[in-house]
Amino acid sequence: MSDGGEPTVSKKKQHRKEKPWDTDDIDHVGGTLTEESSFATLFPKYREKYLREVWDAVTKALDAHGVACTLDLVHGSMSVRTTRKTYDPYIILKARDMMKLMARGVAVNQAVKVLQDDTSCDIIKIGNLVRNKERFVKRRQRIIGPDGSTLKAIELLTNCYVLVQGNTVSVMGPHRSLKEVRRIVLDCMKNIHPIYRIKELMIRRELAKDPKLASESWDRFLPQFRKRHLKTSEKTAKKNEKIEQKLEARKAAGLETTKEELLRETATKKKVYTPFPPAQQPRKVDLQLESGEYFLKASEKAAREAEKKKQKQAETTEKRRAERAEAFVAPTEQAEPTVEEKRRKKKRAAMESEMDAEEPEGLEKSKKKKKRRVKEGEEDSDS
Repeated sequence: MSDGGEPTVSKKKQHRKEKPWDTDDIDHVGGTLTEESSFATLFPKYREKYLREVWDAVTKALDAHGVACTLDLVHGSMSVRTTRKTYDPYIILKARDMMKLMARGVAVNQAVKVLQDDTSCDIIKIGNLVRNKERFVKRRQRIIGPDGSTLKAIELLTNCYVLVQGNTVSVMGPHRSLKEVRRIVLDCMKNIHPIYRIKELMIRRELAKDPKLASESWDRFLPQFRKRHLKTSEKTAKKNEKIEQKLEARKAAGLETTKEELLRETATKKKVYTPFPPAQQPRKVDLQLESGEYFLKASEKAAREAEKKKQKQAETTEKRRAERAEAFVAPTEQAEPTVEEKRRKKKRAAMESEMDAEEPEGLEKSKKKKKRRVKEGEEDSDS
């Protein structure tokens, strides 16, 4: 009670208003929904055949939660709506997500899992992130990886189901993991390889096992990946840092040098400035006039181009034929010696060994001395 005798109102209940409709006869626990909610999702033409085959399974799965569904093949849409049997008001949103996933190429047995309470879904649009078509295809393939290894690693680390289809990436799993997958996908489309995020997730997984590190910052354990492309200000800062290091090293060595002298040494030679513009390059028409091609008729020009094309094709076919023929060239084989040649070799070896045994030691020494004298005489004559 305040000094004036008025009852004090708690700050928590300051903004609460009376609910005249909330009477005792209202059932808060259960009951039918007052309004019907419905959602419709379009699907591509190539999914029509599959959806027709599995629609019975879809109807059975949604009937268990009191949700009705219809497949409109004329307009190419799937719709879900609540019925009088629907008891969970949030299930209609889950059913809508299921329809979206099925439209994006997810199988029915996988899409049904989104109806569970602990499973959410996210459809990441990647079509407008990269303008160049070739670059987009390469970066999208980077998410999948060789033989789907990168995608499998993402699924194992995040406990999510990931499907890359066309211009979207469909993800199913716990809500916290969906954020991680979205981050990996968007970074990949911004030219940051998924392997960096995968490494970070692996380290976080190992750190979570240690209870001592629960209240500490993990920044010192996580890898810091620097960008290769630096800004101009960063480049100049790096350059100044290197110059300062050189100055300190020279001072320690006893060499006195100023910063200006070092900059002069490192500065590259500039091109000599000339006020005159470069010589004008000849136009395509000028080149045609020089070669005489300009005065040819359209049919003659086409014949000449066709001839050039044929010549080029003939050269390439000849080159390829030569490359193929290399594989069929037999390697050079040395002929094995005949029986008579082997016998002669043996006889020679035996005779040489006998002669070496018969020669006295003095003769060998005299021969060596003679050889040395001959070599010395040749060297003197050369000089």
